[in-house]
Amino acid sequence: MSDTGLADDWRRLVDPAALRRWMDERTLGSGPIENARPLGGGTQNILLRFDRGGEAYVLRRPPLHKRPESDDVMRREMRVLAALAGTAVPHPALVAGEPDTGPLGAAFYLMRPVDGFNPVLGLPEPHAGRPDWRRRMGEAMVDGLVALAGIDPEASGLGDLGRAGDWLARQVPRWRRQLDGYAAHQGWTGPDALPPVDPICAWLDAHRPGSFRPGLLHGDYHLANVLFRTDTPALAAIVDWELASIGDPLLDLGWLTATWPDGDFEAVVPVAPWDGFPSAAEIADLYCTATGRSAGDARWFGILACFKLGVLLEGTHARACAGLAPKATGDRLHAQAIALFDRALHRIQ
Repeated sequence: MSDTGLADDWRRLVDPAALRRWMDERTLGSGPIENARPLGGGTQNILLRFDRGGEAYVLRRPPLHKRPESDDVMRREMRVLAALAGTAVPHPALVAGEPDTGPLGAAFYLMRPVDGFNPVLGLPEPHAGRPDWRRRMGEAMVDGLVALAGIDPEASGLGDLGRAGDWLARQVPRWRRQLDGYAAHQGWTGPDALPPVDPICAWLDAHRPGSFRPGLLHGDYHLANVLFRTDTPALAAIVDWELASIGDPLLDLGWLTATWPDGDFEAVVPVAPWDGFPSAAEIADLYCTATGRSAGDARWFGILACFKLGVLLEGTHARACAGLAPKATGDRLHAQAIALFDRALHRIQ
């Protein structure tokens, strides 16, 4: 597809002529924008793959109807990807970024395409037919977290990406306030429709770790936000860095185990077939062995992650009750929030 063949919908988001001018100014290829096509990967931001001058690119920008923070999210992502260049963390390679909204009406950046697949969309062969490869896929998720935990935020220029002071003490009050704030949505079923959260908050406050190790957090680390290599069970890239911040890297581990199947609790991010993948407990053990972090702290962060993710998912249910989100989506995420709070209570017991 040439410049003139881009679909009208995409012209409203990415003006080919403006993109060409911007790339020309940075000597990024020459000639027309060709083979432009949208990529899947969520609804919050847009991915557009295209070719120019024999090189392949992926453009990422906010959707047409931007949220107030959309441009800042793009700026954050391009900063993180730039800082990760040359590190052991698998990530898409940043080509160039534009923090200003002038050229395309939003901040955006270009990255190289990643040769890989997302496991949530289906496992190809040989991954689908080999439980031993699926075991290694789970171990590769830990490898990615261990590499990320090795990033020094200050040395990488990301020390101002979040507020480290009192970070641990702020977590429980912050997310409890958010849950209570859903009462502003008319029609929300309220806290009585959820498992009791007071015992979760009380346990987290009473067992808060005595030390805090600041690091770079991905913020939403699970199987839907990674790509695996097609020829091995290794990670090809960790993607969607829009929630990256400064915090204790154990929260990313907790997030992964909160979304992992665990005993009677189903996966929040399901993948099939599942047999062969390590258990949530094995995931935590592998990480603690590799990083020297304590199992007790890992347990605390796992419970915090269940609580925080449950609060976030319940927010969509509250908006759905007020007619601001699809009811079916709200109902599904409400059920997942209930399961996450139950999972937190089970882990406490």
